[in-house]
Amino acid sequence: MAMTPESLAFLKTLLDTPGPSSFETAPSRVWRAEARRFADDVRGDVAGNSFATLNGQGRPRVMFAGHIDEIGVMVTHIDDDGYVSFDTIGGWDHQVFVGQRIRLLGRQGAVVGVVGKKAIHLMDKDDREKVSKVEDLWIDIGATSRAEAEQQLRIGDPGVLAAGVLEFPNGRLVSRSIDNRIGAFVVLEALRLLAADPRPAASVTAVATTREEIAATGGGARTSAAVLEPDVAIVIDVTHATDYPGLDKRKHGDYRLGGGPVLSRGASVSELVFERLAAAAEAESISYAIEAASRDTHTDAEAIFNAHRGVATALVSVPNRYMHSPNEMIVLEDLDRTARLLAAFVRYLAPDTDFVPR
Repeated sequence: MAMTPESLAFLKTLLDTPGPSSFETAPSRVWRAEARRFADDVRGDVAGNSFATLNGQGRPRVMFAGHIDEIGVMVTHIDDDGYVSFDTIGGWDHQVFVGQRIRLLGRQGAVVGVVGKKAIHLMDKDDREKVSKVEDLWIDIGATSRAEAEQQLRIGDPGVLAAGVLEFPNGRLVSRSIDNRIGAFVVLEALRLLAADPRPAASVTAVATTREEIAATGGGARTSAAVLEPDVAIVIDVTHATDYPGLDKRKHGDYRLGGGPVLSRGASVSELVFERLAAAAEAESISYAIEAASRDTHTDAEAIFNAHRGVATALVSVPNRYMHSPNEMIVLEDLDRTARLLAAFVRYLAPDTDFVPR
């Protein structure tokens, strides 16, 4: 089953809409508009999370969570000549910034800038070999003074790399915001599948959560789980594809674009939910891989599994090349398989399904 043209168009719009952590309003608005086409109830909350529900009175209560934020930058200072200093939002390899174009979200709209760095010709020999750090870089928006720059920007304005979606051969899609705009996409696609008859007995809510990339205290995932009080939750995120040169598969595992969803075992994950997901994948002939998480999944699962009274939680990931770069890469078939897996998981549930380990 291939992704429909309508779903692909929605995905591209979602990926291209800037929304770094704490500033997710624009992509969330796109997500909710799409959800209203088939969900019974669509709403937002004060944390910026977006909810789309089917069969609100059903049982058990199922939560699908995919975070909608992306990593970005933030304006920290504007000097007398109009140069803009910035800091990171989320975890960056600072080398990525060198030579990039930036789209800052200013008070009157987008402001395009370029990341500046001393030209290599002007560097001392020792400086040429040093790793670039954010504090040694700046953003040039073409302004000639602080006053001119401040007509467009304020301290705290966010931004993203100015890199749009690209379609590659063999069903590959490239974007700066695949981590984890595609998680928010997949949970809504799963809900779209479940909206078709026959509808499931379960109540299912897809959630586009906020602030995951900076969520030391749980971000939007924790508050949304507290509100929903789900019986079972499945988090959709990305994991590192290890199908490119130079990676040790003994250390990082073997996960390939086109290999299907990756099911985590270990930290934060209910073994009962994992087994049900694996059984659903096998029943539906969906290829999958397994990833070990001995201490931490580094995802929203950490914020959900111990929310309120505790939630039976699982993590399903999509293989992603070149994580936290302007050119993250996934294959569309993996998104379709993951959405179908989530829908199948729900259809195999009964109202009295027990998630207590015995």
